[in-house]
Amino acid sequence: MSAIAIRAGFRAGLIELRQGFTGSALIAQLFWPIATLVAIWLLRDLPFSGARLGPLILPSTAGMFVAFGMLLTVQQLATDREDGTLLRAKATPYGIRGYLVGKFVNVSATVVIYLLILLIPGAILIGGLSVNVPGVLTLAWVLVLGFIATQTLGAILGAFVESSRGAGMLSAPVIGLIAISGIFYPIAALPEWLQFVGQVFPVYWLGLGMRSALLPTDAASLEIGESWRHIETAGALSAWAVAGLIIAPVVLRRMARRESGSRVAQRRENLETRIG
Repeated sequence: MSAIAIRAGFRAGLIELRQGFTGSALIAQLFWPIATLVAIWLLRDLPFSGARLGPLILPSTAGMFVAFGMLLTVQQLATDREDGTLLRAKATPYGIRGYLVGKFVNVSATVVIYLLILLIPGAILIGGLSVNVPGVLTLAWVLVLGFIATQTLGAILGAFVESSRGAGMLSAPVIGLIAISGIFYPIAALPEWLQFVGQVFPVYWLGLGMRSALLPTDAASLEIGESWRHIETAGALSAWAVAGLIIAPVVLRRMARRESGSRVAQRRENLETRIG
């Protein structure tokens, strides 16, 4: 990838990030991590297998927010197709490459901010976390693989969604997937067939990786096989990341070739009709 595209994309991503956390947009950005933190605080002392539920689900929800990077990518891609941003990027040298770099920078930084809002106050209000050097290193590789895996998957899905309305419809199946991925309740307590389905997708592995990084060693007794399964976690997230890096550029190039002024005009007309 051209250094020009990387620099341009990085600058564009930071500009979008600043816009997303300025003015009235800031309220919307802060709502979900704060609301999630409040919900966990209310559930913090519920018992589960001799442990408190709050510390168990706090790291899991951090993994969930990383997975939400997939939805953010889909939503932003759909919005940019509707308003012509993607078409303008297509018309400039290295525009699509720079556009994708910008999206990765923007979404990744947004998710990191969510995690800081969730985990720093959560560590104080809810407690039960264990922060040490091995855990921080685990957190680092889980985040890197998680960002790549979820955002490339979001780019693939976004290539087939032409409107923000269509992007919104993806929220329901993603929430269903989260429900069976051990985010809000340990997956070992679910039926075995649901455990199998949950382990196919990256959401479960993100939650497991976050728990392994931020919980005491003895908390692994509540997991499948009573182990953090670091090798399996790295393997599953790497497989999703590699598949995404291979497939996403192909489908995005095909999508970009189909973009035209008439398509953008039609989407705008459809949007105005829905609003009207």
